[in-house]
Amino acid sequence: MMGWLSKIFKGSSHKVSQGHCYDENVEHPVWNDPSTSEDAWTQCENEDIDHAIALSLLEEEQNGKRVFDHESQLKEDEQLARALQESLNTASPPRCEYGNGNMSQPVTIPFPAGYRICAGCHMEIGYGRFLSCMGAIWHPECFRCHACNLPISGYEFSMSGGYPYHRSCYKEQYHPKCGVCQQFIPTNAAGLIEYRAHPFWDQKYCPVHELDGTPRCCSCERMEPRDTGYVSLDDGRKLCLECLDSAIMDTNQCQPLYIDIQEFYESLNMRVEQQVPLLLVERQALNEAMEGEKHGHHHMPETRGLCLSEEQTITTVLRRPGIEAGNWTMNLITEPYKLTRRCEVTAILLLYGLPRLLTGSILAHEMMHAWLRLQGFRMLNPQIEEGICQVLAYMWLESELKSSLGGSEASTSSSASRASKRSTRSPFEIKLGKFFKNQIESDISPVYGDGFRAANQAVLKYGLKRTLDHIRMTGGLPY
Repeated sequence: MMGWLSKIFKGSSHKVSQGHCYDENVEHPVWNDPSTSEDAWTQCENEDIDHAIALSLLEEEQNGKRVFDHESQLKEDEQLARALQESLNTASPPRCEYGNGNMSQPVTIPFPAGYRICAGCHMEIGYGRFLSCMGAIWHPECFRCHACNLPISGYEFSMSGGYPYHRSCYKEQYHPKCGVCQQFIPTNAAGLIEYRAHPFWDQKYCPVHELDGTPRCCSCERMEPRDTGYVSLDDGRKLCLECLDSAIMDTNQCQPLYIDIQEFYESLNMRVEQQVPLLLVERQALNEAMEGEKHGHHHMPETRGLCLSEEQTITTVLRRPGIEAGNWTMNLITEPYKLTRRCEVTAILLLYGLPRLLTGSILAHEMMHAWLRLQGFRMLNPQIEEGICQVLAYMWLESELKSSLGGSEASTSSSASRASKRSTRSPFEIKLGKFFKNQIESDISPVYGDGFRAANQAVLKYGLKRTLDHIRMTGGLPY
């Protein structure tokens, strides 16, 4: 507008300079030449003025840009030169790491005053040091770590979720730590973080711990952390402190659980008529008894339960050991137990030192072996027999977890005191029960795993009673 106003007050040279508008990042000032003629306006001059006005209005309407006169241009050049000089004296800004090892360095750019608005405090930056990164401009003290809220003054930083982090803070929050040695899991030769993880528990650990003899809990299978020792049982097994909390350690302590399992079978109209002895034993005694048994199929690294039908002498755990300051203070007290064959089942043996829910699921499994033999079922295919026994173990675990969570259909004939005891289970014990269910569901062995899935599908489709009747008549599962 100043171009044609100048002509009105100073006259015309029959030519008007056209203004240039700056784009989004660069300003292009307009230079207007003054007129030296004092003559009156002619018709041609009027046409020039009208044409200049039209051009100026059109430029402003289309681009919305400001046009600067000669003095404004000089002043702006001085400002840009001063900002450029200051930016050259600014220390190197940080580089950004986007979590994959790639670095990008933010640049320091001179902007005209009024355009540098800090993305942190939303105030004008003015002249001085500033950072250009993450698509914004920052005061150095406003560019802060999302974790510790301290300024990022280093040469590099990391990004996650759109937020900047000190590299050390990013590593502390997002780099996985080993659940065994508590150190950051190192990268492999390719620069990638390589670790092992339990498929159920949220425990990540360095691959080397699978080879360095780090023990696992014999119940939950978690690896022993260096800062939390596991309890060593007399037969060489290790038990974590959480599993130890509900562990059943001797034969007498297991009797209430045995009664619960018998009541569970009665609720299914599958009462075990014969009173079968139940004994808790060490691992060596269980393995010896298994060798003396004429038949049996065991796919696990160690046997945890056994339904005997032969006469043997078994060494049973009579009294549990004591614990003081995390160590066993007395040895197990055992005694020999002579098994006499009065029926098809002489005893049920269980490994001592396992949590109640695991002990109960093993007992429910072995009780099904006893029930099948006492009911006169002929020798079954191992996949059929072990599969249906696993179904009963799974059903018992489900009933226990439902009662713990307040399920109304779970208690059946259990007494009020036992139901009350179930409802007080810790969150870990409930999760442990889900882990034992998951072990049964995800077992990859042909006999126990495939056998369970086939038998469970039949029970879900036809019911337990019809499935058992079909097994009795045909020796196989209904399909």
